[in-house]
Amino acid sequence: METTQLLVMKRSGSIEPFDRAKVVAGVSKACQGRPINAEALKTIGMRVEADLRARGLAQVTSEEVGKAILKPLRELDEVAYLRFASVYQNFAGLEDFEHAIEDLKRSKTEK
Repeated sequence: METTQLLVMKRSGSIEPFDRAKVVAGVSKACQGRPINAEALKTIGMRVEADLRARGLAQVTSEEVGKAILKPLRELDEVAYLRFASVYQNFAGLEDFEHAIEDLKRSKTEK
């Protein structure tokens, strides 16, 4: 079974094929020093790709890729999630971290 190529439009406007290895590499940086194994990182890469492909679009933006990473990473490790979110969402200071932490706490109490 052949899958169609998924393309990613970068912020610069350039377009390149989706690369699951890039997702895994980015998540891996956020997970440095955390008790997370390579299999969990690989699973996140597969989940992100499946989520993006399920949208039925031939092309997505790099922002959409980043958003697709946040949910599975949040479920895996809150510290890694905060690290990734701080870069992806361009946190400007402590207040941004405080808001993100409050969101994490709120979502835990809602479960």
